[in-house]
Amino acid sequence: MAAEVAEQPVESTGTDVGTGTSEPDAAQHILGLRERINEIDDELISLWQERAALSQQVGRTRIASGGTRLVLSREREILDRFRDALGADGTQLALLLLRAGRGPL
Repeated sequence: MAAEVAEQPVESTGTDVGTGTSEPDAAQHILGLRERINEIDDELISLWQERAALSQQVGRTRIASGGTRLVLSREREILDRFRDALGADGTQLALLLLRAGRGPL
């Protein structure tokens, strides 16, 4: 026999769960901002996928023509560019982008 778990009442904090505020104007503003964030996220995902596919094509073309699997100077250029623009987080982002394009080493 399965034990039943009694539902506990949810304690209200006086804030809207979806936005974190009970102030209607602020909640509406937050929802609008989140809508734009979601649009940007969709664009980032699409661009990420396009970039990875292009990078994989570069790698296949390079290997098929007798070249090396990696071009470390190019990877360093990308890392430097992202670090210069975004700081330490840029380096981490660049590493993820490089990995998506070439796969793990």
